Amino acid sequence: MTAVLATEHLVRRFGGLTATNNVTFSLPAGARHALIGPNGAGKTTFVNLLSGVLAPTSGRVFLGGRDVTTWPAHMRARAGLSRTFQINQLFAEFTPLETIGLALSEAHGEGAQFWRRVGTSRAVVDEAVSTLERLGLGDVMEERVGSLPYGKQRLLEIAIAVAPKPKVLLLDEPAAGVPEGEREQILDIVAALPAEMALVLIEHDMDLVFRFARTISVLVGGALFVEGTASEVARDPRVRQVYLGESEIDHHIEPATGKTA
Repeated sequence: MTAVLATEHLVRRFGGLTATNNVTFSLPAGARHALIGPNGAGKTTFVNLLSGVLAPTSGRVFLGGRDVTTWPAHMRARAGLSRTFQINQLFAEFTPLETIGLALSEAHGEGAQFWRRVGTSRAVVDEAVSTLERLGLGDVMEERVGSLPYGKQRLLEIAIAVAPKPKVLLLDEPAAGVPEGEREQILDIVAALPAEMALVLIEHDMDLVFRFARTISVLVGGALFVEGTASEVARDPRVRQVYLGESEIDHHIEPATGKTA
């Protein structure tokens, strides 16, 4: 089966620093995959290479079996690859409805036509409303984005990425900075995304990782260190030693069954 997203011997250097070191990676359709590693492991650099924000020093990136290594980010997005960012990139003066309407128009190649069509194109409005309701934002869709609680803003970023119905969604620390009480809602909404959409979660919170992921890749020093099922990675002594720690791992794994807690 062709991977929906893959890399071959991917390398990215910044001067004398190798941030991504010969990473070969394959993601099947419908995956629920987590990318973890200590600070400075190269997780965000790797995601930037996947999404086209950065160009590799060497190696290749494939999307749906096509070599997209030289494609810019907007071409990869239109081919079915969406992502969120660690840092909020929203327009504070927009409403969520306007934000998603613009995202849909961009995805459909209409761009600024959105501003003329938003009041008359029922299809765009209906699709935007449906997306916002699915992601728990139906009650705030006409409020100013800058006035929303931070958890709602993070959900809106996910909604922007989900709106074009991508084949692959890269979630770069979607719950970063979100109060504890709102993190659960984000995880629940991510878990309810369409089963055919492959999801890659980049996250430091091990509670979120082990509740979300069926498979995990561990990056260390820019290289792929360990990869396997959540239980396999949690029980790998190398991972315990360099990253997670015995007590934290044991909190998430039932010793007798190996199932995630």
